[in-house]
Amino acid sequence: MREILPVIGGWYAARAPFGLATVVATSRSAPRHPGAAMAVGPGDEVVGSVSGGCVEGAVFELAREVVAGGEARLETFGYSDEDAFAVGLTCGGEITLLVRSVTPQSDPSFGEVAQSVAAGRPVTVATVTDGPAPRGATLAVWPDRVAGTLGAPGLDVAVSADARGELALGATGLRHYGPHGERREDAVTVFLHSFAPPPRMLVFGAIDYAAAVARIGDFLGYRVTVCDARAVFATPQRFPRGVEVVVDWPHRYLSGTDTDDRTVICVLTHDPKFDVPLLQEALRRPAAYIGAMGSRRTHDDRMKRLTEAGLGEGELTRLRSPVGLDLGARTPEEVAVSVAAEIVALRWGGSGTPLTATAGAIHPRGPKSDV
Repeated sequence: MREILPVIGGWYAARAPFGLATVVATSRSAPRHPGAAMAVGPGDEVVGSVSGGCVEGAVFELAREVVAGGEARLETFGYSDEDAFAVGLTCGGEITLLVRSVTPQSDPSFGEVAQSVAAGRPVTVATVTDGPAPRGATLAVWPDRVAGTLGAPGLDVAVSADARGELALGATGLRHYGPHGERREDAVTVFLHSFAPPPRMLVFGAIDYAAAVARIGDFLGYRVTVCDARAVFATPQRFPRGVEVVVDWPHRYLSGTDTDDRTVICVLTHDPKFDVPLLQEALRRPAAYIGAMGSRRTHDDRMKRLTEAGLGEGELTRLRSPVGLDLGARTPEEVAVSVAAEIVALRWGGSGTPLTATAGAIHPRGPKSDV
């Protein structure tokens, strides 16, 4: 959804109705996760994807029907053994989609939600998917206010409280309530879609490898900052557009920067005068991933220095060093792929083993961490 908001936000601003299909539930080897979205707008323009191509044709027709008729639809697509030519997912998974029409009349707060997401301000959108409440009704919930209604004051109050809790965790998924917000009932199903600010990637060392890592970090959706004490190297011209470049001593910059359990820290300086004080700071604060570049000899020397600086075994085991998975990488771009692969594997609990050498489900049920 985040990726298609600039386009559908433009449609909304132009008061052009569009059909929005959102994945609200999945099972087994579904190709996309809850929150993935596809929209059909003016002139039958399509943006986004809900299945990677398996059911997009059917969803296109559904979206057009919903815009024409106005009533939201809840549809489930799965694999059909009986009819190999039926519309479905060839991966064997199952996805449930909410397809609704979006206009300024049906969703007055949509434009403000799009602006908040674009500006990195946290917001959760609650949408009724099933039950006696109006299907497709939305409630936008910010940390300090709400907009819209799900059709009952008690339901709005209960959902607002849960939405703020999910927003703090960056979580997205279905919740169940009674018609008036009763907690232990399941008559009404509501999809809570959290738009937490993008996680941060902090890259230290303004070298060619840093430019490649920053580029792939930006591609993966991180808000990337590159920091180096050497002003001659830390220039915006050397890095992708949109990447923040800071001239400061790495440990000093990190000590004054907030991190959380989704933050990725990549130390690419491989110089003890930068590395050691920086890693002392990094390994004692919240972060999902802390990786450091260097040879085996550099790693051994670094670990010795960190131990002498007072870091314990529990802190040192958080360090991924030498950084990246063993892909045989040589160029900066290849090394960046190996670093990104390690970050993704850590997030989802992947082993890094070729899939041809594994068995069982390809996709883990949930993330191991919030990298």
